[in-house]
Amino acid sequence: MSRDKSLKSRSTLARHRNVLSREERIKTLQELDRWEEGRSPLYLPKVAHRKVAVGGKEKKKKEEGAETKEGAAATPAS
Repeated sequence: MSRDKSLKSRSTLARHRNVLSREERIKTLQELDRWEEGRSPLYLPKVAHRKVAVGGKEKKKKEEGAETKEGAAATPAS
């Protein structure tokens, strides 16, 4: 029996979303010092929410390759 598309695991729900909830927008405005206490939570200004690119895999491979070459070169010379 297959699962319905609406029943998703937690990891898929944690992915990047373009639309923030009202609470998340207020928190972002507070961090940016653009939120005034006592202000109505309706008609909030737009808040930029950009996805942060994580590209550490390629760098790690290059760094590991450089370390092994340096380590290999240093070992025979010693």
